[in-house]
Amino acid sequence: MTATDRSIQLAQAAAAAGADKLATSIVGIDVSEQLAITDIFVIISAESERQVGAIVDEVEDALRELGAKPVRREGQREGRWVLIDFADVVVHVQHDEERAFYDLARLWRDCPEIDLGVVGTDQGGR
Repeated sequence: MTATDRSIQLAQAAAAAGADKLATSIVGIDVSEQLAITDIFVIISAESERQVGAIVDEVEDALRELGAKPVRREGQREGRWVLIDFADVVVHVQHDEERAFYDLARLWRDCPEIDLGVVGTDQGGR
C-alpha cells in the first residue's frame, strides 16, 4: 500500500505553505506501509518559534482550502514542535534545534521519501 493521491496532494500543499514562510527544510515521508493511521509525514523546520507559528497557520489555511481540517494539534503553546494531524497526513513543524535533536527523518529512513515539489531554504532533505 502506498500513499493515496489525496494524501500526496495535501502533503504537497503543506510543503508549499512551509516554503512560502521560508522553512529551512521540508521533507515528505511515505509511512503508509508502516503505519495504519496515516499515509505521510511532512517534516518542516524553521529558525524561530515565531516562524514555527507562522508556518503552522499557513499550513492549516492551505489545507483548509482543500477541505481538510486538523483532527488534532499538539505543541502549539511551546512553539518549538507543533504536530498537526490531518488523519491521512501528519505535519510536524519543528524548530531547527528540535529537528536536529529528534531527527525524525532518520527514524523513518526505511520509508520512501516523497517529492513534494519544494525545498527549504537550506536546500535540505534527509
